Amino acid sequence: MLGVSGRSSAVMNVMILAAQKAARGLIRDFGELEKLQTSKKSFGNFVTTADKRAEALLIEELSNARQEYSILTEERGEIPALKPLSRFDQNGGYRWIIDPLDGTTNFWHGIPYFAVSVALERFGETIAGVVFNPITNELFWAEKGRGAFLNNQRIRVSGRRSLESLLVVTGSTFGFRGDDTGHLKLNTLVGKVGAIRHFGAISLDLAFVAAGRVDAFFEKSVPLWDKAAGCMIVLEAGGVIINYENDGIIAGNESGSKVLQNSVC
Repeated sequence: MLGVSGRSSAVMNVMILAAQKAARGLIRDFGELEKLQTSKKSFGNFVTTADKRAEALLIEELSNARQEYSILTEERGEIPALKPLSRFDQNGGYRWIIDPLDGTTNFWHGIPYFAVSVALERFGETIAGVVFNPITNELFWAEKGRGAFLNNQRIRVSGRRSLESLLVVTGSTFGFRGDDTGHLKLNTLVGKVGAIRHFGAISLDLAFVAAGRVDAFFEKSVPLWDKAAGCMIVLEAGGVIINYENDGIIAGNESGSKVLQNSVC
């Protein structure tokens, strides 16, 4: 495990170990991709299998470590606690929220920008988050009230405030099609912000905001498993999360997020 002992709690150590164990298989499978000479369907099946293996390992590790917690996943939905506390309060309000392979398309194409994301929620509030890029061995993590870290170094959001100075990363371009208004909002930013990027893994995008590598993130629709851990890290890095368009978010420092909000909302 990366050297975070002394700064992290017991439950954070559980999260980090689980993410790193799941990542080992992803690293192995990622290394095998270039050797494959198969059809598109078979290639997709290989990536899906890698995703499911990582998910199964995460579920096993987290369930064994905290048998009274439930788990929310993209593929399986809600998984009840192995040992519920009671009929009325089954998990004590605790729930793991996991994404074993955020950035599947990048993974598929051999692009080393993907992550394992694990968050812990209590009574609907995220209290801890881990985002791990296994290729770069960068571990972003945070616990409520304890700050945000990259490996063992404290991180903070950037200080840029004006719209024209912001390096903005957006989530999925899949929403910017047809009669969707997403592409219109993206177009309003072109020429107004410093630059716009689309990297392809939302949890890692948010971690980059927390580390000050990019100034802001926006996306009009973000699933909980993609944003829970990353948003926790942004908040503990001194940033803000602004909700818009139902389940969309804007993330960054307070001033930068507000000027971005005024442009896209």
